[in-house]
Amino acid sequence: MRCDYRSVTLVPLLLSWGAVAMALGVNWGTSSSSHPLPPSTVVPGLLKANNITRVKLSGADPDVMASLSGSGIQVTVGIPNEMLRALSSSKKDAASWVHDNVTRYFPPISGVGGGVRIEYIAVGDEPFLSSYGQQFQHFVVGAATNIQLALTAAKLANNVKIIVPCTSDAYQSDMNLPSKGHFRPDLTKTMIELLSFLSKHGSPFVVDINPFLALQQNKNVSLGYVLFQSKSHAVTDGHNKYKNYFDASIDTLISSLSKVGFGDMDIVVGRIGWPTDGAVNATPAVAQTFMQGLIDHLKSKAGTPLRLKRPPRETYIFSLLDEDQRGITTGNYERHWGIFTFDGQAKYNVDLGQGSKNLVNAHNVEYLASKWCVVNNNKDLSNASAGAADACSNADCTALSPGGSCFGISWPGNVSYAFNSYYQQHDQSADSCDFGGLGLITTVDPSIDDCRFTIALHTSFSSSVHETLGMWWTIVVGACVCSCLLGFA
Repeated sequence: MRCDYRSVTLVPLLLSWGAVAMALGVNWGTSSSSHPLPPSTVVPGLLKANNITRVKLSGADPDVMASLSGSGIQVTVGIPNEMLRALSSSKKDAASWVHDNVTRYFPPISGVGGGVRIEYIAVGDEPFLSSYGQQFQHFVVGAATNIQLALTAAKLANNVKIIVPCTSDAYQSDMNLPSKGHFRPDLTKTMIELLSFLSKHGSPFVVDINPFLALQQNKNVSLGYVLFQSKSHAVTDGHNKYKNYFDASIDTLISSLSKVGFGDMDIVVGRIGWPTDGAVNATPAVAQTFMQGLIDHLKSKAGTPLRLKRPPRETYIFSLLDEDQRGITTGNYERHWGIFTFDGQAKYNVDLGQGSKNLVNAHNVEYLASKWCVVNNNKDLSNASAGAADACSNADCTALSPGGSCFGISWPGNVSYAFNSYYQQHDQSADSCDFGGLGLITTVDPSIDDCRFTIALHTSFSSSVHETLGMWWTIVVGACVCSCLLGFA
């Protein structure tokens, strides 16, 4: 069966990338999905079918790499932050990592046959994020150096470049003016060491930009400014005027690079996107407006006021697919960055390389049975809200958040949503719809308007969701918070 995505009518963005097409890629995450779409479906059915030529991975999962082999897609392979200490202190560990995650997949020298076209190794995943403190900071350059030595030994140094994805909170701006940009004082010494390394080996500076977070955290940032809408109020910085957040953020980085002597370094945008659920302004319609503005801007090759006619070398959209187990410390929208739903259905249309055609959805997706878990209205529901809050502690209820696609459904419909989310994450096992006798398995789709009650994919999934079933009655930390936030109380 095929689940239909209800939230928006596809509106085509009729854009042609021309020479810019090769500069656009997507981030594809799998480790934070309870039931990830199989790589054997994603590569031919989404990446190749939509002419996506670059993909950025958080790791080198064997199934993902096998599916990418022979595809011609250029790949970035990531190293998790937790490995940086070991790689920084051990050349042997670095050599082993390169062998296991790069060399074994690399195309043969003859160029004949399969292999994965690995272009970059991303050392760390935003290791300088301010909330991490100095947890990873002092291991980044050492890890990058040892990985570079391993690439040289493997005779791959001319083919694979090392990058270090940095968030835009690595640099700051006095009075929010791009010309006043500078790296965080606690990072300056490390950043100069990193920039020297990148410059020596011909690598670009990779920055992750989050306009949605900027909109949420900064009252001086307007929606129109982050959506590239020309009527938005421009920011004046000397002789330069900034009509959108993207240009201002890039030029703040350029000013920061210039202040430490690397003002001409190439820039790659490693992550940029817009969520579609879980918060106010996180909708497919707003996401489409943002993506249209971004791609129009990149397509124009206008660059920024400090780099006219020189846009970022590459830009990677975040993200290809929704991930229902991403951390939500920043916000519930974190699980809804995908251009496609978890099951590979486009939420809106955007030119990722396919030109004027609509995005191609994933086909022949294997779902579990057409069954849902809902609240049994014939039972005493006085304890149903507590059960729903506990279910949400072990499932994904972010669509119930204020501004979310399911926020409008009333009690006990929101309880049913929570029950079903838990039920699907646990592979529709009968005891995962018990909830002390309050759950009821139905074959009638309970979806309401834009609020979609999903059916999980038939696939292997992370052991992290294989928790003891029937634990709904356990009082967990934060259950009261969930209950109040999601409207169960």
